[in-house]
Amino acid sequence: MAYTILVADDEAEIRELLRLYLEKDGYQVLEASDGQEALSLLEKEEIDMVILDIMMPEPDGYRVLKKLRENSNIPVMMLSAKNQDSDKILGLDLGADDYLAKPFNPMEAMARINSNIRRFYSLGARSKELKQLQVKDLRLDTEACVVYRQEHPVDLTSVEYKLLHLFMEYPGKVFTKQQLYENVWGEEYAIADNNIMVSISRLRAKLSEDSGAYIKTIRGLGYRMEKE
Repeated sequence: MAYTILVADDEAEIRELLRLYLEKDGYQVLEASDGQEALSLLEKEEIDMVILDIMMPEPDGYRVLKKLRENSNIPVMMLSAKNQDSDKILGLDLGADDYLAKPFNPMEAMARINSNIRRFYSLGARSKELKQLQVKDLRLDTEACVVYRQEHPVDLTSVEYKLLHLFMEYPGKVFTKQQLYENVWGEEYAIADNNIMVSISRLRAKLSEDSGAYIKTIRGLGYRMEKE
């Protein structure tokens, strides 16, 4: 299967560079030079990942991301000439999965793109026979990549979705932070990294007002999805 990636950036040189490397790796590429064109393509085309420039015009990348996250949790990598923590944090808060500052090494960009594609879509591949996962009043549709609570869709980022997918696939199993990080982020776990704690906290808040209703903290060990 050839994945389709949308490259949305107002710099033609950036789009051409990424297209060259992406097509070399077998990806199909769509291009947008502004936010409105990006939104139009997202509405009309089947897109598997978005590379999104923050500073592009009409509307900017933040607004495109916010609109996208209303009904999709596909991977999004933000690009920006800015290299400030506040810009990165805002993008991640809005639902971005990754962030790359310009100028960037195209080989690093490809490594990040491949990692995001692998993390997001390998979970679905691992459960081809399990099209629906059910735990308590949560239902996860692995084909549509949508989670329902009491049959109402829950708006999740791709990281939150992948965490919940892993928990629901193995209810009752305790996952260490290292196991979660390596399965969801696809990288070697760094003890000082607090991405897991923050992502689980946000996931819990979206699922229930009771933070421990679905995902329990097992002190000194990790986290577990409650079966009942």
